[in-house]
Amino acid sequence: MEALSSNEVFLFEGFRLDRCGLFRRDDGAALAPVEIGARALDVLGVLVQRPGELLSRDEIMDAAWPGTVVEDNNLTVQVSTLRRVLDRDRANGSSIQTVPGRGYRFVAPVTRVEPETSPASGTRNRSDEAIAKTGPFDPGAPGTLAPVPLAPISPPWRRFPARIVGSVIGALVLIAILAAGIWYLPWSSGARPRLSIAVLPFANLGNDPDHQYFVDGITEDVTTDLSRIVGMFVISRNTAFTYRNKPVDTKQIGRELGVRYVLDGSVQRSGNHVRVTAQLIDAESDAHLWAELFDREMGDLFALQDEITRRVAYTLGRELVGAEAARSTDNPDAMDFILRGHALMFNPPGRENFAKMISELEHAVALDPRSVVAQSYLTTALMGRVLNGMSDLAAADIERAEGLVSQALAVSPRNPLAHFAKGFLLRAQNRIEEAIPEYEVAVASNRNWLLAIATLGWCKFQTGLLEDAIPLHEQAIRLSPRDNLIGVWYQRIGMAHLLKSRTDEAIVWFEKARNANPLHPQPHSWLAAAYALKSDSKRAAAELAEARRLNSDDRYSSIARLKAAPGNFFGVPNIRALYEATYFAGLRKAGMPEE
Repeated sequence: MEALSSNEVFLFEGFRLDRCGLFRRDDGAALAPVEIGARALDVLGVLVQRPGELLSRDEIMDAAWPGTVVEDNNLTVQVSTLRRVLDRDRANGSSIQTVPGRGYRFVAPVTRVEPETSPASGTRNRSDEAIAKTGPFDPGAPGTLAPVPLAPISPPWRRFPARIVGSVIGALVLIAILAAGIWYLPWSSGARPRLSIAVLPFANLGNDPDHQYFVDGITEDVTTDLSRIVGMFVISRNTAFTYRNKPVDTKQIGRELGVRYVLDGSVQRSGNHVRVTAQLIDAESDAHLWAELFDREMGDLFALQDEITRRVAYTLGRELVGAEAARSTDNPDAMDFILRGHALMFNPPGRENFAKMISELEHAVALDPRSVVAQSYLTTALMGRVLNGMSDLAAADIERAEGLVSQALAVSPRNPLAHFAKGFLLRAQNRIEEAIPEYEVAVASNRNWLLAIATLGWCKFQTGLLEDAIPLHEQAIRLSPRDNLIGVWYQRIGMAHLLKSRTDEAIVWFEKARNANPLHPQPHSWLAAAYALKSDSKRAAAELAEARRLNSDDRYSSIARLKAAPGNFFGVPNIRALYEATYFAGLRKAGMPEE
């Protein structure tokens, strides 16, 4: 496809699109620039060049993000941005039509003209006259310019300041510019995507060329894993690697690549030991936001590389969401509220936290009712409140979540975040087996999706697949060893071992759970049962007494009350039988009466 020539202008419904950007005719018949991100302009350029045609998501993304690995949701975000601008005064639906499961179609009539001068010059040109005469454009109306047949031309361009000549299109041109030592700055400070990052090649501090493949492998895997995170914009490996062995100026890199963040790192090997460091830098302020050091013994290099990259990718994704949510803005949009709500999901469950989370996401849905991301996160928050027993109107929350997730999946049936949200809804409805494939879709899309992995493991546990549940929770622990839910995962692994009558192994995990969260009554109750099954009556009695002391109700006063306590679900029939033979049998031995 050929590049968009400098004299091409597209006119539609009172708008003008050219290489200088997007303009709207104001009430005084003057062209006023529209503030909109450069990536949204790229997407709009793809659509207006082929009006009326159905374009697949892949086709649009390949053109608008050439040579870049990005998560599929980036396109949804940009289309939502365009709709807010283009549809403001439109009476009959959106100018960008969504065809569920297939792609998008630009339905507004478009005229392409060749101007004599640019709008910045102040000289009235033929395209200006067309706008003044016709208002909203109709190519067939009297007095308008006849439409020029639209050729298949390449969409990617950037809105440049007048002083800047040229552009960066795709990885090959970027490499050529690097080789020549010439840099143009196509991104304005306001155009950088929120969750945008360049992963620079990790430095090989040992200078051992035989070890370079391991260092490069970490860089490449972190890049790939980050690209799977919902809403993340990641510069491609080929582009990032052009910075190898060059002095790093993060502000310059941010401007050149149009990203807000840069990840830098190094790998050092000494004998049978390897040390990996990683640091996240704000490319706008040059502030260091996060750093992590990994010390490991060399063993299986590929397993080591996999462990490190997954840890870095998960932790970094979490840090990026938190950093973006903390940015102050006078006029927050839907994505600002989404990021704030998402950041609150990393906090421990609590009524106040759920209320704040839901409020932020409700604002996002109100601002962008079509947003699959906002609908999915709001569903997850509502169902998280129900599942944690913190909803005063559980039935109403479930009904609302059903509507939200249905809308999300109708628009984007393969969206992993929507499936993740549906999994929470099904769990709240006690349809655990049906929830499993929903979480599997999420994990397949992002192998580091921590909450999806851990929740999938819990669903496997509840449906009797105990041996499948253990490695999933171990995976969650490896991804986030300092997580606030680490005690819960320890406990669940111990529960699986106890139900399988591996009591010694269970005790090890229950003790870890108790030490991680000593104020939670559940690990104490499970330890009481396990100690009693090992005939350690003294420690069993002490743990049962502590569980009773810490709990706010009387569920640990008897077997009957424990079974009837709110929020308790003892799984499918075969799992309930294992509970009877192990957990409840142990509690009876520890001194808990039947009634």
